[in-house]
Amino acid sequence: MGYVVVIIVLLLIIISGIKIIPQSKAYVVERLGAYHRTMQTGLHYVIPFIERVANNVSLKEIVKDFAPQPVITKDNVTMQIDTVVYFQITDPKLYSYGVENPINAIENLTATTLRNIIGELELDETLTSRDVINTKMRSILDEATDPWGIKVNRVEVKNILPPRDIQEAMEKQMRAERERREAILRAEGEKKAAILIAEGEKESTILRADAHKEAEIRKAEGEAQAIIKIQEATAQGLKLIKDAKADDAVLKLKSYEAMVDVANGNATKIIVPSELQGLVTAGTVIAETLKDKKD
Repeated sequence: MGYVVVIIVLLLIIISGIKIIPQSKAYVVERLGAYHRTMQTGLHYVIPFIERVANNVSLKEIVKDFAPQPVITKDNVTMQIDTVVYFQITDPKLYSYGVENPINAIENLTATTLRNIIGELELDETLTSRDVINTKMRSILDEATDPWGIKVNRVEVKNILPPRDIQEAMEKQMRAERERREAILRAEGEKKAAILIAEGEKESTILRADAHKEAEIRKAEGEAQAIIKIQEATAQGLKLIKDAKADDAVLKLKSYEAMVDVANGNATKIIVPSELQGLVTAGTVIAETLKDKKD
């Protein structure tokens, strides 16, 4: 019975040495207190009482959001800045034996590095140079943590909190800048509106002038056509008289009628051309008659 118990205990001890390493994990194994090997993903065996797993390391990328750190800028402005560090363990052995409490070491290193970088920048540069700060910090931290088996992939400045009075001054400055831009935009809008109104009035004046010009041209053309029509009618009448072979007496009578029309019934005397001297007496009588009627 005692042999059975011993066998069972030995089996349990042997089985306890079987280790299955999951994905993205690494085990650091020590033999008799000294580093022996690093076990990666798969099935492994650790000799009981002689070997032991000294550290269980995750190979995934780790994200650490560190608390805000007080920093002083080049122009002596104190502000609070918090950062986020993205890193990954690349060497489990160095990570286990390189530094005591690696996470705390990274946090302190981040704070000191941030103070050094911000100390070389003024307030305005600090607020507008996040990419520069991130790049410098990543480079410095990656180099410093390399002996610890850590690879710093990225560093991001999360928040920059200047003092309250500085924030109020910045808000006033931003408000003044927005008001200035608003005034500029309003002035530009009014300028464009005035230009459009002036252009509209100009085009309207040109159109009115063109319309007046066109009307005058049409009027002149109409008068010219009327004169042409009158002249054509006169020529046509003379032609008809000529074709009718009217004698001199008829022509003289027509001339006298034309003279009477010119007098319009208001003249008391009519000067008769020599060609109408044969009709002087008749003309005088008619003129006197018109005068008597008028009286």
